[in-house]
Amino acid sequence: MKALLTVFFALTLYSSNAQRIAPDTIALAKGSLVIQPIQHASMVLTAGGKTIYVDPVGGAAKYQGLAQPDIILVTDIHGDHFDPATLGDLVKAGVVLVVPEAVAVKLESFPKGGNVVVLHNGGQANEGGILIDAIPMYNLPASATDPRHPKGRGNGYVLSVGGKKIYLSGDTQGIPEMRALTGIDIAFVCMNLPYTMDVKEAADAVLAFKPRIVYPYHYRGQSGFSDVAAFKATVEAGNKNIEVRQRNWYPG
Repeated sequence: MKALLTVFFALTLYSSNAQRIAPDTIALAKGSLVIQPIQHASMVLTAGGKTIYVDPVGGAAKYQGLAQPDIILVTDIHGDHFDPATLGDLVKAGVVLVVPEAVAVKLESFPKGGNVVVLHNGGQANEGGILIDAIPMYNLPASATDPRHPKGRGNGYVLSVGGKKIYLSGDTQGIPEMRALTGIDIAFVCMNLPYTMDVKEAADAVLAFKPRIVYPYHYRGQSGFSDVAAFKATVEAGNKNIEVRQRNWYPG
């Protein structure tokens, strides 16, 4: 029986790793940033001696074989960003959970052993030498009476580490706060109708804030996948200094 269990867990780990795409590595002023896409909005970033999980959902098995998190960022309350069961498995003593207030109120007495840091739009935290700025994320127009993502509820994030600035858009459109960003080295930008924005709007916003590298992510919408190749073509035609990196955020 013990042997069968060992084989079962080995196969589970192999399956999780086999479906995971290869990570990207980007040089920092000191060390490197390792980007491990997981799925849709979920990823693992390693930099500055810290491992950061972004919007972990879908079960802890997706993270088997990866380093345990030091910091977990959650952007919003929807199930493709906030998964209490997965957090319950991942959060151990000493883990810092950075969340908007709308997520914090849903945590109740959970997670055990974790340190919860609540950031509102415009807020900032320094966790282990990594500066975390909370950026607005919302649907346009901001005055809409019943948007999927109202202004002030969720957070995008800008992380400053190793001399680089990393932008995580969360669920948003090409809002003025995104377009006004400066000095972004690496950006992760969503595009999936009807929840966020289309490819044209995403490309236009990226051309406005000019990141050095941009990853289209969170691109599965109600009618399938957004045309990330068209996004790449539009951005690179508009500014050849912006590198668009297409990765498979939906393995398996």
